[in-house]
Amino acid sequence: MKIALGQINTTVGDITANIEKMLDFASRAKKAKADLIVFPELAVAGYPPLDLLLKDSFIQANLEGVHKLKDSLEIPAIVGFVDINHGKGKHLYNACAFLEDGAIKAVQHKTLLPTYDVFDEDRYFQPASQHTPILFRDINIGLSICEDIWTRGDILEKLSYQIDPLQILSEKKPELLINISASPFAVGKEHIRQELVKEQTRRHKLPMVYVNSVGGNDQLIFDGRSFVMNEKGELVALAKAFEEDLIFVDVDSRKETGVKLQGTIEEFSSDRTVNTLAALVLGTRDYMRKCGFQKAVIGLSGGIDSAVTAAIAVKAVGKENVMGIAMPSPFSSQHSIDDARELAESLGIEFHIIPIEPAMNAYDTMLAGLFQGRGRDVTEENIQARIRGAILMAASNKMGHLVLATGNKSELAVGYCTLYGDMCGGLAVISDLPKMMVYDVARYINEEAGKPVIPVSTIDKPPSAELRPNQLDQDSLPPYVILDGILHAYVEQRRKPDEIIRLGYRPEVVQDVINRIDRNEYKRKQAAPGLKVSSRAFGMGWRMPIAQRFREKATVQAGGTH
Repeated sequence: MKIALGQINTTVGDITANIEKMLDFASRAKKAKADLIVFPELAVAGYPPLDLLLKDSFIQANLEGVHKLKDSLEIPAIVGFVDINHGKGKHLYNACAFLEDGAIKAVQHKTLLPTYDVFDEDRYFQPASQHTPILFRDINIGLSICEDIWTRGDILEKLSYQIDPLQILSEKKPELLINISASPFAVGKEHIRQELVKEQTRRHKLPMVYVNSVGGNDQLIFDGRSFVMNEKGELVALAKAFEEDLIFVDVDSRKETGVKLQGTIEEFSSDRTVNTLAALVLGTRDYMRKCGFQKAVIGLSGGIDSAVTAAIAVKAVGKENVMGIAMPSPFSSQHSIDDARELAESLGIEFHIIPIEPAMNAYDTMLAGLFQGRGRDVTEENIQARIRGAILMAASNKMGHLVLATGNKSELAVGYCTLYGDMCGGLAVISDLPKMMVYDVARYINEEAGKPVIPVSTIDKPPSAELRPNQLDQDSLPPYVILDGILHAYVEQRRKPDEIIRLGYRPEVVQDVINRIDRNEYKRKQAAPGLKVSSRAFGMGWRMPIAQRFREKATVQAGGTH
C-alpha cells in the first residue's frame, strides 16, 4: 500500500477552495499510484476557525464540503472536518473522516481538547467517546487528531491528561497509527514534535504517519514538516518546511515481519534564525493574501526594525508590491534618511520622502492655547509618531495598501512604542522578535543575499527613535541584550522575579522591566495582530487583564552583574 501525505495550506472559511485543493492533491496522488491520501486537522474548515464554529451556516457548509469531497475523490482519503454531536455535551466534534467509494466509512473524534496558549478547543468541542481502528487494505489503522498524541509527561512537563487516546487505540491492536494535525510553529518546536512521536512509536511499538498543516492564518503560522516514523522511532519520510508538499510512504504489511515503511526525507534547516525568517515570510504572505491585500506600505526610519520588516515584505509579496515612506522630522539624522533611501534602492521598492515638520508646526499652533504654561515633553515626541502613523494610514486608505507595523517584541513588552503612532498598522510582522533577534535576522538576510541588502550602517548604529536631539533607546531602556534576557525569562519561561535575579540580573533592573511589562498591557491590547514565532507571544495566547493592580515583587536584594 502507498500512502500520500497531503500537506496543504488551507484558508479558514474558504471551504470551496479548500475542497478544490484537496481534490487536486488527491488527483496528483492517484497519478503517483497512491492508495490513500491523508490531509491535516480541520482541513475542510481551515484552522483555527474560532467563533465561526458558533455559526450554524458555517458548520453546514463544512458538512456539505465533506460530502462533495467524498463524491469527487479519485482515491480514499482521511480528512479533518467539524462533525455535529447529536448527543449530550458540546454541539460539535473536532473530527476526521475516512472517505472511500463515495461514502463516509468511518469517523474518529478528537479526544484531548487543548485549552492553553493559543488553543481554546474546549470552548467548542465535545471529546471523543470511542476509539475504533479502521480496516483498509488489510491493515488496521488507528486514527488520532493532533493533541491526542501529546501525552508524554517525560517530554511535555506542562501537560497532564487523565486519558491517553493512543494507549486506548493500541489495546485494540492497530498495525499503523495516523495522526492529523494543525500544530503551529514556534522556534525549536519541530524537534519537540519528532521527539514526541519517536517516544510514542517506541512505546506502542507501532509506526505513525503524522500530517501537519502549513501556512499562515491570522497570527499563527504552520510549518508543515509532516513525517513518518517506524515502530523503532526512526524517521522514514519527511515533508518540506513552510510550503505545501505531497510525499509518499510505501507500507508493506506481512504477518511474519509486521509493517515495513519506506519513503523520502526532505532536508531542512534547524537554525532558529533561518526558520524564524521563513516563518515570518510565510505568515506575512498568507495574511496579506487571505485578507485580500496585494501591496504593503511601510514607514522607513533608517532603523533596523523597519529595514527587516521591509525585507520580509519583499520576500513575501515581491518588490513591486512594497512601498516605503521616509518621514523625517527636524530631529532625524541625515544618515537615517540616507539609510532609508539605500535600503529602498537595494530592495528595489517604491520610495517616497514626506517631511513632517509642517504638520509638527501645525500641531504646535493648534495646541498652543491648550498647552499654555506647560513645557515640551514626551507629548511632542508622541505627536511626531502619530503624524507618521496618520500618513501611513492615509496612504493605505488612498491606495488600498496594508500598513505593516515595525515594532519588535522588546518595545511592545515595555511600552516603548506610541499608540496610534508607530503601532499603527494591519499586521505587526516582527512583534514577536526580541530586538537582538531582529539583528540576527538582519545579518542573515544580508548573508543569504551575499550583499548588504540592509545597510551595514543600519545594523551597526545605536538604535534611536530620533524624536528629540541626541536620543538613544538606551537612555530609557536597559541594553537590549539585558532587556531581552529578562523578557525571555519572564514572558516565555514564566520565571518568578527572584529566579530571574539568580540568573545574574540586577534586582532593580529586573523589577523595573517586570513592572513595565505588567503596566503596558493596555497598549498591547490595541496593537496590530502580530505573527507568533516564539513559545509565548503577546497576542491570542496572552490573556492578561488591563485593569488590575497585581505586581510581582522580587525579594532577592543582592547579587546580579548585569
